[in-house]
Amino acid sequence: MDLEEHRRTNEEEDETEANKQKGFILSVYSHHLRNRLAALFPLSFHDSSDFLSRISNLCVQTGRRVFFPRRRRKACLPLPLPSNTLDSSVVRIESSRVYDVLEDIMGHIFIHLHNIQDNLQFWQPLIEASNARKLYFMIFERGPRAFLDGTAQVLRQSIVDGWSMQHPSQFASAYISERIVILSNLRCAIATFLAEVYMEVDRRGEQLVEDPEKSFPPLLAVINRLFSNLEASIGHLHAIRQTDSSVEGSYSFPLVFEKSPKVNQEGSQWTDCEISDAINAVYKNLEKLDSYISVMVSKHQKPSKLSQHWIRHTCGVVGLSFCSLWLLRHSRLMGSPDIDNWIREAKDSTISFFNDHVEQPLLSIRDELFDTFRKRHKGVMEVEEVQLTASSLHRMLLAFSEQTKVQKFPEHASDQEMLEIVMDRYEQELTHPIQNLLKGELAHALLIQVQKLKLDIETAMLELDQILKANEINFAILAALPAFFLSLLLLMLLRAWFKRDTRAEGRGRIARRQRRLLLVEVEKGIAQYQTYVNQGLEKESQCMFGLVLHCLDRLFHAVEGHAKATGEWQWLRQDIIDLGKPRLQTDYKLMVLSRMERVYECLLPSLRRQ
Repeated sequence: MDLEEHRRTNEEEDETEANKQKGFILSVYSHHLRNRLAALFPLSFHDSSDFLSRISNLCVQTGRRVFFPRRRRKACLPLPLPSNTLDSSVVRIESSRVYDVLEDIMGHIFIHLHNIQDNLQFWQPLIEASNARKLYFMIFERGPRAFLDGTAQVLRQSIVDGWSMQHPSQFASAYISERIVILSNLRCAIATFLAEVYMEVDRRGEQLVEDPEKSFPPLLAVINRLFSNLEASIGHLHAIRQTDSSVEGSYSFPLVFEKSPKVNQEGSQWTDCEISDAINAVYKNLEKLDSYISVMVSKHQKPSKLSQHWIRHTCGVVGLSFCSLWLLRHSRLMGSPDIDNWIREAKDSTISFFNDHVEQPLLSIRDELFDTFRKRHKGVMEVEEVQLTASSLHRMLLAFSEQTKVQKFPEHASDQEMLEIVMDRYEQELTHPIQNLLKGELAHALLIQVQKLKLDIETAMLELDQILKANEINFAILAALPAFFLSLLLLMLLRAWFKRDTRAEGRGRIARRQRRLLLVEVEKGIAQYQTYVNQGLEKESQCMFGLVLHCLDRLFHAVEGHAKATGEWQWLRQDIIDLGKPRLQTDYKLMVLSRMERVYECLLPSLRRQ
């Protein structure tokens, strides 16, 4: 009986352990799937992922030592760990779960700040625009539905009160201002939370490096308190929005974070299970924060590119439809051979263009460069033919002169002197042309002139041939110019696409300018932070410090690839980390910024202006 009970007990323990392992595997894969879908649909996924969330929560409850893995993404701004510690300690802290949790917290906040900042950069210039620009945006840049609603509203207002832009402009200003206020307050709350976490990590840096497992429990307790502060600040924002918001589909429930387990929060008395429960609570809070901010930002975000340019896209679709109908009319489906003929003509034109402007010029240049000896031999033959004609003319002149003057001329007599004798005799013979043509020397003189004309023509042709041969490469290059310019245009387009100048991570002058503007933004933020500290404005200073950290994170990603390519990353990375340390003096940070602008290649001004 005891053996049977012992066997049953072992089977139950094995089954419990197997259930825990299954729960862990299911939790890992469900959380990974949820993160991948959230990356594809960041705004709408959290509302439709209740099933996966329940599975993850169930898995957390089945195994107490389960905590969420961090999502795969780029590394964010490094933690402010002490730089004078041993490398082995730094490796130990970076390989522990302490580093994973802190990096995930900062990574989530940086992503949200970037999303909010991107929307604010759209709304803030718009609120300063003219009333006509605001009205144009409200009617033409929010989509077809907003176009119909805005047009109907303007017409109703003009019928009731007469034509006036005052009321539509006020509505547009209120519409834009509400989004700026909500996003600015939300950004300030998140930036304050980021600054508090970062300052706490900086304050406990020595302890985290020396003994991360021992110093982690009190840090978790502080993070739990910071989540409570964030919940209160966002709850205040939620209350304001519930009373004053005019946005359709208001967010109907406030943000409520999970509370850490009630355990001893004074230091090293936490058990491993209690630490795992606290880590699970942190990740649940991050998921709730992701869901809340995604919904809030989606309701106050800027219109999509498709909505902003819907009129242009509509015209394009209409034009494309007409073009499609026109092509269908000339296609085989309608019994017309026009498209086939056009394709054949385009093919023949392309082949002809390639032969005339690419193949033949290149072959001509090749022949000119590599067939020098053959062409030189041909030129020698042509010169010999001209010399034979000149020798024949010389002999004819010599015979005519000796016959006319009845005296012996030397062999080296000048052709010009003998030509004068021929011309004198020719003039005399022309006095009686018919008689002298039969009996005189008029025919002989005419033959000599024909020979002289032949020599002149051959000499001119030889000179012209030499000129053409000397410029044969130039003619081939001129023929290849159209293809060269076309290739240059394609190369410029590929270069612009490869450099991606529209982003600070690009390689062109525009990207370099954006990186320097990030430095300016960091410098202004540091100066403003010090001003708030001097004035005793704690809340404003923490918000500004969080925004400075966000700018440093953007700068960190913008210069990483370039600095690694030039070998400057080791020093530039440390300078960026120093700019984020809250305990360093502002004067030292400004000096670091000045050095960064002067020393590092990826931050230098462009040598050429656009």
